[in-house]
Amino acid sequence: MKRLVLTAVLVSGLTMLAGLGAKAQEGNGREQDSVKRKKFDINYGLGITIGKRDSTGTMAKNGRFVGGITFTRLDIGFSKLIDNGSFSLSPTNDFLDYKAGKTSTVSFDVIQFGYRFNPNFKVYVAGGFDWTLIRLKKNITMQKNMSQLTYIEEPIIFSKNRFSSSYLHIPLNFEFRTKENDNGKRFYFVIGPEISFLLNGKVKQISDERGKEKFKDDYNFAPFRYGGTLRFGYNGLGAFVKYYANDMFDSAPQKGLKNMAFGLTFGLN
Repeated sequence: MKRLVLTAVLVSGLTMLAGLGAKAQEGNGREQDSVKRKKFDINYGLGITIGKRDSTGTMAKNGRFVGGITFTRLDIGFSKLIDNGSFSLSPTNDFLDYKAGKTSTVSFDVIQFGYRFNPNFKVYVAGGFDWTLIRLKKNITMQKNMSQLTYIEEPIIFSKNRFSSSYLHIPLNFEFRTKENDNGKRFYFVIGPEISFLLNGKVKQISDERGKEKFKDDYNFAPFRYGGTLRFGYNGLGAFVKYYANDMFDSAPQKGLKNMAFGLTFGLN
């Protein structure tokens, strides 16, 4: 989790430094004809976007396609398991009891393509990565290559017992935003469905007896996941809520066990 956050912050810092450098070069070479509308511009910031810009730096008012490589919508927050409509785990799933304050989620987008109809509304498809990191309370180890989610109890105490999944996600977002205020900032509201494809599952354990251990398998995580996301915020900072409608595991005893997440979003564009 710490490595993911540090990597995200580093990439964000590099892109913002690139933005400062680009702005400085633009300022040095600016002449009187800079007030003319640019037909094509690349905007560096928390992400890279491509599109037309007018003389004020705001996006052109006519509809157009937009997209490109980006690093944005960095979501950092908490995950919650929902067991057939309850936040309390049933006896069948009690082995998944987790530390709520250390069960987290991290995701971000790396590419997006869409169409801006006007300055206040855009529809786009994005692609990125998503991690759910469950900090288990019990001293158990999930078993690999099993037909259903299976575990064994361990005779040792783990200082860390993390059970995680990673997905490639593809959201379809509908973005609504207000007009810019006097400071050039605005409010955002983004909503839309999302599908995801499992990359892998992972167990990471730390104990005095065994040291640090890592195991990879699909661990019966759902190979295909679908749900929806809601974001709202101001300028580049916001909050998000995600809910995944299908079961978290492709395992009969865990039928009805779902996942949701909530937290902060960095970068809304």
